[in-house]
Amino acid sequence: MRRPLSKSQIVCISLLWLALCYLVLTKSERIDGMTVVMLVISAALVFIPVYKSIKRNK
Repeated sequence: MRRPLSKSQIVCISLLWLALCYLVLTKSERIDGMTVVMLVISAALVFIPVYKSIKRNK
């Protein structure tokens, strides 16, 4: 069984994802549909394991 993520790990993961989004959104000349789709998919890949880990901690 996998070990649940600690609160500091969840915060670090969230901050790294937010920094990635900030870089993508500020460096792109225009924000089209593919950029939004990429950010939504990356959010799902990042936050689904975080959500499962939070549920396991309860």
